[in-house]
Amino acid sequence: MYRFAITFISLFLIVFNTVYGQVDIKKLSKYIDSCRVEWNIPGMAVTIVQGDDILLMQGFGVREAGKADPVTPQTMFGIASLTKAFTSAALGQLKDKGLISWDDKVTKYIPYFKMYDPWVTDNMTITDLLCHRSGLTTFSGDLLWHSTKYSREDIIRRVQFLKPTFGFRDGYGYSNLMFLTAGEIIPVVTGKSYDDYLKENIFTPLGMKNTNTSIRYMKGASPKSLKDSYENIAIPHVEKDGKTVPIHFVSWDNIAPAGGINSTSEDMAIWLKMLINKGVYDGKTIIPEKSLNEIWSSHNILPIGNFDRYMFPSMHFHSYGFGWDMFVFHGRKIMNHSGGLDGMVLHLCVVPEEKLGFVILTNSSNYLPYALTYKLLDEFFKTKGADYPGVLLSYIKKDRESQKAEDIKEENERNKNSKPSLSLDKYCGEFCGDLYGCAKITVENNELVLQFEPAPLFRSPLKHWQYNTFSCEFEAFPSLPKGKVNFIIDQKGEVNEFTIDVPNPDFDFTELEFKRSAE
Repeated sequence: MYRFAITFISLFLIVFNTVYGQVDIKKLSKYIDSCRVEWNIPGMAVTIVQGDDILLMQGFGVREAGKADPVTPQTMFGIASLTKAFTSAALGQLKDKGLISWDDKVTKYIPYFKMYDPWVTDNMTITDLLCHRSGLTTFSGDLLWHSTKYSREDIIRRVQFLKPTFGFRDGYGYSNLMFLTAGEIIPVVTGKSYDDYLKENIFTPLGMKNTNTSIRYMKGASPKSLKDSYENIAIPHVEKDGKTVPIHFVSWDNIAPAGGINSTSEDMAIWLKMLINKGVYDGKTIIPEKSLNEIWSSHNILPIGNFDRYMFPSMHFHSYGFGWDMFVFHGRKIMNHSGGLDGMVLHLCVVPEEKLGFVILTNSSNYLPYALTYKLLDEFFKTKGADYPGVLLSYIKKDRESQKAEDIKEENERNKNSKPSLSLDKYCGEFCGDLYGCAKITVENNELVLQFEPAPLFRSPLKHWQYNTFSCEFEAFPSLPKGKVNFIIDQKGEVNEFTIDVPNPDFDFTELEFKRSAE
């Protein structure tokens, strides 16, 4: 399907001898690449740092499937939610200067911020934003930013229409929208955009020369790419019909504080060194130690699931700080976070007491970085655990087979002889909701077509499935499966609403309300 051009651009500056015994970095490197091949990942970059030493900085595979350009430590990836740690770091800088307090109310800085419940609006603090305890369920509202024309302010203004699923400060719901809100406090306080502030106060002081907050800095990744944009970039990939295929980049500009940073393995090594050294790099304090300690403290307790209990019996506690996931593993505090965008998945890990850190960047949708994290921890702690990448891959394959069986069953059970209740033109019109805005249903070439107005790329023909339900498929986003649009007919025999469901782990289409707008 494609050729692998594997480049061993490694800095084996030292084969580190830990107090637990020698770690064979060369052997570990070969294992990492074997996992990449087994998981069918076109390319990845891995950096391992301990203290001031880089134990491994290596690219594996290729930037794009079917092409020969190799991944190197200078290859740029979107780091998605690893961005959250940069956002909390920036706020930590402002807190140290006395410009904000973690307990400040959000409305002090963003008066147009509203939650569904007015009391929650009035009491939401910066701490609440940064540790995912707003009451919203995980990923709630993410379709507000995904490929839409909405600005950062537009998105925040629409948060008020999201209904909570648990009590305020009474659970954990991972929220990109809350991190966006936190990031937008920065320009209010400093007079500089989130993007400019990070460049001036984090990227430049650290010498992270190939790190930015928009795909506009990546050549060919955006129609509005800058003239002098970076060329050595990894292309995102997804699996489609059993093949790994490249896809276009999705802009994260309007949600940048939650996931908009792009960086390289080389630059992330600097970030790791600074974190390991308690916020100091090359003699310069980037994050004051007191603020870093607060960021790395537990602010929201997470339950340990059955899978984690089975796979990681030494994981006794699990919690979330400010932009950091943390747990205890083999008696050590683990600071880590995953990141995922359409076609790329990453993981970063820091073990403060061992001065150990690593980052795993990949250019496809997969779970290998998560599994590999535990393998690396076992290696450095000299403990014998499971073959996490192998176990997880086996589980994923079984799950895919199970899903295929479910899809076949559903297809066999549908009534293929049924017809729509109405003529196609009766389903047409503009349908709107307070949260997302409007969508249009039209007829083109004797076929219904769905178009989300805030997101031009969210367009799909509607194929009759059964009765008043039609299937949809957004071809611009191969990672999304087929979904269904169900038209609701009122007692007058007229279509007054439709619902949509596209089952996937990231975006909840069922949150969207589409009711026929008044003529």
